[in-house]
Amino acid sequence: MNSKRYSEFLTTDNAVLTMIDHQTGLMVALGDEHPTVLKNNILGLVNTAKAINLPTVVTASLPEGPNGPVMPEIVDILQTEVIEREGQINAWDSEAYRNAIKATGRKKIIMAGIVTDVCLLFPALSAIEEGYNVYAVIDASGTWNKTVQEVTIQRLTQAGVKVTTWASVLAEIMNDWRSEHGEALGNVLASHTTKYGYVMNSYFAKS
Repeated sequence: MNSKRYSEFLTTDNAVLTMIDHQTGLMVALGDEHPTVLKNNILGLVNTAKAINLPTVVTASLPEGPNGPVMPEIVDILQTEVIEREGQINAWDSEAYRNAIKATGRKKIIMAGIVTDVCLLFPALSAIEEGYNVYAVIDASGTWNKTVQEVTIQRLTQAGVKVTTWASVLAEIMNDWRSEHGEALGNVLASHTTKYGYVMNSYFAKS
């Protein structure tokens, strides 16, 4: 086993973020997390990417159909074109999507998707098969209920996908509060994590 594959950290230079099928028609049917909490987590993740200018790839499955368009906030924040798939359920089966990931030249994929057991799971498994390191951001993904989420997490980990959260991704990439991105990422954390927002407020009140 290549231990470095599991211990090497995310950085601003080795990772790409992909947001898969965070579409309005799918969001309304989710039941594993409160909608407000899930939306906050999603925005925390994309604002993390924006704060450090991380390459991003956004895709949607048949946005003209019942799945609906991608959450407008994601597009507004990331200012990137949405890759509209022709019908492929597994985003990795889309040549345009694969090429967009490959074009970044990065082997660590931070991945979130709606729904977790399909839109996140399938491309995560496919990317692992092609030698990528995949970080599945569970709290910025969503599915029908907690049972489905738990079963999917087991399958992801069995395949070697690293299951994580958006705040953990932020902290891993920041690495050091003294980094050039420390303040910007700290502000993202404060904006999307209520309790840490209180910590930041106390700090600035003393400054």
